[in-house]
Amino acid sequence: MPSEQAVAVARARPSAGWALLASELRVLFRRRRTWAMLAALAVIPILIAVAVRLSSTPPAPGEGPPFLDRVTQNGLFVGVTGLVVCIPLFLPLTIGVVAGDTIAGEASLGTLRYLLVAPAGRVRLLIVKYVGAAAFCLAATLAVVVTGAVIGGLLFPVGPVTLLSGDTIGVGESVLRALLVAAYITVSLLGLSAVGLFISTLTDVPVGAMAATIVLSVASQVLDSLTQLAWLHPWLFSHHWFDFADLLRQPISWTSFGDNALLQAGYVVTFGALAYGRFATKDVLS
Repeated sequence: MPSEQAVAVARARPSAGWALLASELRVLFRRRRTWAMLAALAVIPILIAVAVRLSSTPPAPGEGPPFLDRVTQNGLFVGVTGLVVCIPLFLPLTIGVVAGDTIAGEASLGTLRYLLVAPAGRVRLLIVKYVGAAAFCLAATLAVVVTGAVIGGLLFPVGPVTLLSGDTIGVGESVLRALLVAAYITVSLLGLSAVGLFISTLTDVPVGAMAATIVLSVASQVLDSLTQLAWLHPWLFSHHWFDFADLLRQPISWTSFGDNALLQAGYVVTFGALAYGRFATKDVLS
C-alpha cells in the first residue's frame, strides 16, 4: 500500500514543494521510532544529573566528561555535558538511522515509485529527504540541551555562569550560549546526514544503509584520533565536532564555527552530488 506521504505527493501540483516537505516532516515525526530515539537521547542528561545529585562527593575537575565538575555549581551545564557524552556515539547513531532510511526505506516499502510518479522530481525528493534528516539533527540536539537545562534547573542551583575564559554571564545569555552550542552540533551532523543520504541511494535495504552510516561515523572518529594521520584530520567530517568550546568564551570566537560549517558544507555538496548521480540513474519505476 502506498504510504501517506506518497498519496499526498501524488495529488500535489508540480509547484507543491512545500507540501512535499510538510508531508516528509509529518511522516518523520509521527513515527514511534523517531520519538523513541529522541526520548533515549533525552534520558542521557537526566541520568547524568541524577547520578551527580546522588553522588556523595561532587566530581573533581578533570574527572569524567568535560563540564561535569561544573554541574553541581550550575544546573545549566547539564545540557552541555549531555551533548559531550552524546556526540561520539549516540547522536551519530540516531542520525545514521534517520539518514540511512531516507531513500532505502521508501524503496524497501515499495513507495519510492509512487513518490517519483508524482510530479515531485528526483532532485526535489532528494532535497526534501535531506532537509528532513537535517530537521532531525536539530531536534536531537535540542532534546539533549533542553532536557538537560530542565533537569539541571530542578536538581541544582541556576545562576550566572562562569565561562571558560573566566568571565561571568547572566542566565539569559547562558541559555543563548547553550542554544549556540546546539546549533554548532546540528551543523556538525549535516555532513554525516549527507553521507547517509548517499548510502541510502545505493541499496534497497535500510538497515544496511543505517549500519554503514554509523560505521563510517565511528571510523571517522578513530582516524581523527591517530596522530599518524594528522594530514587527513582536517578533511574528516568529525574533526570539529568538539570545538564548540570557543562558544563558551568571552568574546565568542567564531573561527571554529566557520571552519566546521565550511567542512560540513563541502560534505553536503560532494555527497549530495553523488546521491543525485546515483539516484538520477536508479531504476525504481519498472
